[in-house]
Amino acid sequence: MTESATVELKAIDGHRLAAYRAVPAGRPRGGLVVVQEIFGVNAHIRAVADGFAREGYLAVAPALFDRVERGADVPYADVAAGRALKDRLKLEQTILDLKAAIDAAATAGKVGMVGYCWGGTMTYVAACHLTLAAGIVYYGGGLPAHLERTPKCPLMFHFGERDAHIPPADVERVKKAYPLGHYYLYPAEHGFNCTERPSYDAAAAALALGRSLDFLHRHVG
Repeated sequence: MTESATVELKAIDGHRLAAYRAVPAGRPRGGLVVVQEIFGVNAHIRAVADGFAREGYLAVAPALFDRVERGADVPYADVAAGRALKDRLKLEQTILDLKAAIDAAATAGKVGMVGYCWGGTMTYVAACHLTLAAGIVYYGGGLPAHLERTPKCPLMFHFGERDAHIPPADVERVKKAYPLGHYYLYPAEHGFNCTERPSYDAAAAALALGRSLDFLHRHVG
């Protein structure tokens, strides 16, 4: 069985933040940082981390909103509240917190990162500034604002064809800026991986997970 607990991380500027850590039953294949949506490290993100731990990865999900509100757990219906918390963050500090999570996951070996929505965008940013073996971006709606940055590790992208928040033109902008990425489109809406949202699509989620695990096996372990 996997084991999980909330732990404390320390960024290099001294900030202390919570993180949900899920530990696999046997020897880890590697480490994986799981990056939250704008709703915090909630039950869904913890379940995602647990799922990756069952697949053999030491999963660490840092509470990135701790900089502005500790223990944030925003209802999915309150998108405005989640965006307000996200907008109060400073990108350079979020990068430091992601670095702390990477360091915590690195006890298991190579480290990958997977992020959802805003977390997907932060995964792209982390891939440009930090040391990762691979990154996986699920429907990162804020990507166009960061395309002047160049990723330093392999990246995989999952987008929904019916995503009302990410128009096809934005997906094409990402592809043009980073042609080395592995891109997949699904007949699904935004948030199709999240079991807590009406847009959850089991078939798309399963297909994306299988592709993501194969990608992690190749680049992380």
